[in-house]
Amino acid sequence: MRQTPGRPRAWRHWPRCGTGCWRAWGRWIRSRRRSAVPARRPLSRLDDGGAFGVRLTRRDWVRLLLLWLGGIDLRLTLLAVPPLIPLIHRELHLDEKSVGALVSLPVLLFATAAVPGSLLIAKLGVRGALLAGLGLVAVFGATRGVGPSTTVLFTSTFLMGLGVAVSQPAFPSIVRDWFPRRIALATAVYSNGILIGETLPNALTTPVGVLPLAHGDWRWALALWSVLVAVTAIAIAIAAPRRGPKPAVPTRWWPSWREGQTVRIGLVMGMASAVYFGTNAYIPDFLDQTGRHQLISPTLAIFNGAQLLTAPVVAVWDRLLTGRVGFIGSAAMMVAAQIGIVVTPGAGVLLWALVLGFAAALAFIVVLTMPPRIAAPGDVHRMSAGVFTFQYAIAFVVPLFSGALWDATGRAVLAFVPGIIAAVVMGWLALSLRIPPAVQPPAGP
Repeated sequence: MRQTPGRPRAWRHWPRCGTGCWRAWGRWIRSRRRSAVPARRPLSRLDDGGAFGVRLTRRDWVRLLLLWLGGIDLRLTLLAVPPLIPLIHRELHLDEKSVGALVSLPVLLFATAAVPGSLLIAKLGVRGALLAGLGLVAVFGATRGVGPSTTVLFTSTFLMGLGVAVSQPAFPSIVRDWFPRRIALATAVYSNGILIGETLPNALTTPVGVLPLAHGDWRWALALWSVLVAVTAIAIAIAAPRRGPKPAVPTRWWPSWREGQTVRIGLVMGMASAVYFGTNAYIPDFLDQTGRHQLISPTLAIFNGAQLLTAPVVAVWDRLLTGRVGFIGSAAMMVAAQIGIVVTPGAGVLLWALVLGFAAALAFIVVLTMPPRIAAPGDVHRMSAGVFTFQYAIAFVVPLFSGALWDATGRAVLAFVPGIIAAVVMGWLALSLRIPPAVQPPAGP
C-alpha cells in the first residue's frame, strides 16, 4: 500500500476515509483534555460529583451560612465554661473532681447520647431533630447559672450536652440532603464552624468580650453565649426547607455495629480525638514540670488556633478530603508532633503545637465527610451515630490511661505515649478504609 505523503509511516494502515478520520481523532483528544480534573479549584466550585463548573446559588450560600453557624453552636456553650471556671469554682465552692466532671460530662454524653440522637432523627426528621437539639442547647446553656446551686449547674450542663449530642448526627444528614454533590465543601464549612466555636470562647470571654459585657457575672456570661444558639435555631426554622431536595424518610435508627466501615471510621476518629483531648489536658502540666510555665498559654493558643488553618488548606488542595491521604498525612504529622513536643527543648514546642493542632483538625474534617459519602441517604444518621459513639468513647478513655500512666510512673513524658500509639493505629486503620471516589446523588424523578 502506498504511504500517503505527509502522514507518518505508522498510520499506513489507517482506513482511507479522508480528513474526517483525522478530525474525529482530534475531537477525541480535545474531549479527553477537557475532561481532565484541574489541579486547583475555588472553594465555591468544590464538587464531589465531578461537575466542577456549577457555581453556588444564593440559596446555597444561605444554607452554607446556616451550617457554619450551626457548627459554631455545637461547641460554643460547651467551651464557654473553662475560662469561667475560676469564678464558678470560687462561688459554688467546687472541688477539683467536680470541676473535672463539669468539663468532661458533655464529652461523655457525646458518646452515650449519639444513638438516641439517631432515634430522634428517625422520629422527627433531620430538621426537627436539629431544631430540638439546638433548642436544648440554647435553653439549658443559659440556665446553667440560675441560682447559687450546684445541682442546677450540673443538671443544665447534662441537658445542654444532650442537646449537642442529639444535634451532631443531624449535621451529616443535612449535608447529604442539602449538598449531595458538594459534600466536601459543606462539611468543610460546618466543621470550620465547629473549630471557630472551640476558639471564640477562649478569645472573647475574659478579659475582654462577654464577661465585661456581663459586668463580671459568670451566669450572665453563659446566658449571653447561648443567645447565638437561639438565633441560629430561629434562622434554621425560618430559612431551612422542611424537607430535603430529595426526601428520604429515615425509618431505621439503630447503628449497624457489625458494619466494618462504621467501626473503622469511628476508631480512626476516636484515635485523633484522643490525641486532641489528651494534648489539651496534659500539655500545661508537662510544660510546668519541665520549667516552661511561661509557654503554657501561647502553646495552647497556637495548638487550638492552628485548627483554623485547615479551611484554606483544603480549599486549595481538596484531595485531602476525598481520599486516604488526609488520614495518613494527619496521622504521620500527629506522631511526629507529639514526639517533637516531648524531645524539643525551649520554645520549639510552639512549632510542634502548630503541627499537631493542624493535623488533629484535618483528621476531624476528613472523618466528617465519610458518612454522607458512604452511607445511603436514609442511613447517614445511623452511621454518624455509630461513628460518634466510638469516637467520643475512645476520646474519653485514652486520656484516662495517659493520666494513669503519669501517676504510676511520675514521668510526664509517658503521658504522651498513648497518644503516639493512637496516632500510629489511626494511620494503620486508614489503610483499610474503602473510600468511594465520588458520591452519587439520591435517585429521583
